[in-house]
Amino acid sequence: MLPTTSTHSNGTLSSRDAARHTAGAKRYKYLRRLLHFRQMDFEFALWQMLYLFTSPQRVYRNFHYRKQTKDQWARDDPAFLVLLSIWLCVSTIGFGLVLELGVVATLKLLLWVVFVDCIGVGLLISTVMWVISNKYLLQQSSRNFDVEWGYAFDVHLNAFYPLLVILHFLQLFFINHVVVINSDWFVGYFVGNTLWLIAIGYYLYITFLGYSALPFLKNTVVLLYPFAPLGLIYILSLSLGWNFTWGLCQFYKFRVQ
Repeated sequence: MLPTTSTHSNGTLSSRDAARHTAGAKRYKYLRRLLHFRQMDFEFALWQMLYLFTSPQRVYRNFHYRKQTKDQWARDDPAFLVLLSIWLCVSTIGFGLVLELGVVATLKLLLWVVFVDCIGVGLLISTVMWVISNKYLLQQSSRNFDVEWGYAFDVHLNAFYPLLVILHFLQLFFINHVVVINSDWFVGYFVGNTLWLIAIGYYLYITFLGYSALPFLKNTVVLLYPFAPLGLIYILSLSLGWNFTWGLCQFYKFRVQ
């Protein structure tokens, strides 16, 4: 039986139900479940990770279902975040091995990637998109229609996962072969920069799908506009011999010095 909410005669939520649906209450429930692994649905989270590559629209259809049954767009199960963190840790250790950083340096890199690149940058991007969507993309300025910050964070996580797999996992198999060591060779920076193009393209497209799935937003097509400068930068990088993967590896080494 699905949970229900009681309303007063004027159609407003009762004080008890209103408290249960506040952002603070949702955040507390989400964080509390982080301590209870048995309550997490890892099988469903793995299903979402698979479909983010093959059919991301199906993932966002599930967000619609959650809104109808639990009255919130954002995830209430942190299983996806936990699996993403594991992916991030494993792939970062792989980077440390490929770059021959050593145990201490790899640990430093892991801390940088997890707390700065993933959490810090993720919170920043989510907040910026949350502000932009609520200020400029709403069809009407109403308290009944707004983008949840938690949903903006979920959209970022959804878009970040394919980027992570491509740049932090698949790319590892090329770094010591054609991408980094032979950085002045066209094939080297062609392979590396193409992986970057695909990864960032995935991020932009899945972000667009996330916000276009909300029925109360308008003009979400503007989120696809960055594809134009992305394509231009890609062409320039091949013309000028820029190697983004080589730059990333040098940046990682500089971080842990």
